Amino acid sequence: MVWGNLALLAAAVFAGAAIYINFVEQPARLGLDDRSLLVQWKTAYRRGTLMQAPLAVIGFLLGLAAWWQVDRSSFLLGACLMIANWPVTLFAIMPTNKRLMTIDPANAGPDVRALVKKWNRLHGLRTALGSAAALVFLWGLQA
Repeated sequence: MVWGNLALLAAAVFAGAAIYINFVEQPARLGLDDRSLLVQWKTAYRRGTLMQAPLAVIGFLLGLAAWWQVDRSSFLLGACLMIANWPVTLFAIMPTNKRLMTIDPANAGPDVRALVKKWNRLHGLRTALGSAAALVFLWGLQA
């Protein structure tokens, strides 16, 4: 059951990072002035993408391997929840990301703060998907 355990690990790391972003990093970021908020968001976004995007794919592939190994639908469901982060990001979140990335920090104003707040709500979808995947993988390991 090594694949199932590794899938759970990938989903838990993804979910933990996403939870941290929503509930720790974002509130701290909102304490900054608009210019600093945007600079911090851009830096964190670039770095977070390098970690979370591959984790979603790795969790998906490990979930598929676990499903193939033990034929439990819970692993297939968990895999689908992990990979769902990609279309959610590309179609629901990316337009906001692109808008934020194009704004020069020197021109940051209240509109930037509103966009970053919107981005956090949208990022909550990734948090929910990663958390659900971790729970589903855990359920699969209990069966």
